[in-house]
Amino acid sequence: MFARALKSIAGIEPHEVKAVVTAFVYFFFLMASYFILRPLRDTMGTVYGVAHLQELFTGTFVLSFIVAPIFAGLASRIRLASFLPWVYGFIAITMVVFYFLFQNVANDRWVAAAFYVWLSTFNLLTISVFWSLMADTFSSAQARRLFGVIAAGGTAGTICAPAFIALFVSSVGTNSLLLMSAAGFTVTAFLVRLLETEKRKLAGAQAQPTTLDRKLGGNPFDGFALLFRSRYLLMIALFLLLMTWISTVIYFQLGDLISKEFASRAARTQAYATIDLATNSIAVLIQLFGTGRFIRRFGLTTGLLINPVIMVLAFVAVVFSPVLLVLGAIQVTRRFSEYAIAKPSRDMLFTVVDQQAKYKAKNVIETVVYRFGDLTSSWVSAAVLPFGVAGLAVFGIAIAVVWFPVAWLLGRQYEAVRDGTVLVTSPTSA
Repeated sequence: MFARALKSIAGIEPHEVKAVVTAFVYFFFLMASYFILRPLRDTMGTVYGVAHLQELFTGTFVLSFIVAPIFAGLASRIRLASFLPWVYGFIAITMVVFYFLFQNVANDRWVAAAFYVWLSTFNLLTISVFWSLMADTFSSAQARRLFGVIAAGGTAGTICAPAFIALFVSSVGTNSLLLMSAAGFTVTAFLVRLLETEKRKLAGAQAQPTTLDRKLGGNPFDGFALLFRSRYLLMIALFLLLMTWISTVIYFQLGDLISKEFASRAARTQAYATIDLATNSIAVLIQLFGTGRFIRRFGLTTGLLINPVIMVLAFVAVVFSPVLLVLGAIQVTRRFSEYAIAKPSRDMLFTVVDQQAKYKAKNVIETVVYRFGDLTSSWVSAAVLPFGVAGLAVFGIAIAVVWFPVAWLLGRQYEAVRDGTVLVTSPTSA
C-alpha cells in the first residue's frame, strides 16, 4: 500500500522506493548539516566587513580552483565507492577544528574569513558530489519523475536547520552549531554507502548501468579539458555563471540592508535563518507534489526559464522599493523557484553525459565556474553598491535579460543530446 501511494503521489515505482528514500534522507542530512552553518557563515561575512565581501569571494574562488583538481585527482586514483563517503568525513573533521578555533579566538576577522571561505568552497563540492551520484544512479527518464522528490529531502533539511537556529541559537550558542554539523556530515558519509548498494540493485532496471567499483582514471585536470571540449557543457557553465551573478547581486543587497538593520551577530544570524526558513517551507511542498508534474507537463526547458523571468520582475520591484521587506521577499521567491524547479532541472542536464563528465566536469562547473561568477559579480556589485540597492537592481535586470535566451538554448541542447542527435564528449551512459 505504501509503494502504491508513493507511485500515485510522486511517481515512484516499487523497485525505486529504497533508492529514492535513501537519497531523500542522504540529502536531508547533507543540507541540514550545511544550513545549520550558513547563517553563521553569512554572519562571519559581516564580522569581516560587508564592504570587503569581494575579498572573501576572491579567496573562495582561489580555493575552489585548487580543490577542483585535487578532487578529480583523488577520484582518478581511488574507487568511487571508497572515495565519495570520505568527502563528507573530511568535512566533518574540519568543522571540529573550527569549533576549537572559535572557542579560543572569537570574533577574529581572519578566523571569520577562513571559515567563510572554507564553508563557501566545500558546500558547492558536497552538493555537486550528491547530484553527480544522483545523475549516475537514475536515468534521464527517472530523473524527470524523481529529482523533485529527492530534492525535497534536502529542502526539508534546510527547513529544520534554520528553524532550530531561529529558536535555539541564543541558548545553545553559535559555536555548538559546528559540532552538530560535524555529526550530520558523519551520518551523511554512512548514507552514501547505503545508496551505493541501492545503485547496484537498480543497475540495468532502466537506470544508469555504471558502477562505482572503479577509479575514473585520467588526470586532475580532466574536468577542465572535458568542459572546453563540449559545447553542451560550456552552455551549462554559462547558464550557471549568469545564475551566480544574479545570486551575488541579491546577496550584496541583502547583506547591506541586514547589517544596517541589525547590530548584533545573533540578530543577523536569526534574520538570515528566518529568510531560509520561509524559502524552504514553500520549496519543499512544490518539490514533493509539483516539480515532477511540472517537468513532465512543461518540459525541462521551461524549468530552466523560470528564474530569469522571475528575476526581471523582481529587480524592477527593487528599483521602485529598495527596502529590506521587499528584498527579503524577493530572496525567498528566487530561492524557492530555484530549489523547487530550476535546480532539479539543471541537475537533470547531467543524466545524459558519461561518468567522467558527471564527476569531473560537473565538479569544475559547480565549484570553479560558480565561484568565478561570485568573484566577478562581487567586485562589480561592490563598485555599484555606493549607488544604493536600486543601482544593484538595474545591474541585476541586465543580467537576467541575457540569462533568458541562454536558458532556452540550453534546454534545446539537452533535448538534442537526450535524443542522440548530438554527442557531448563521448557516447552517453544514460
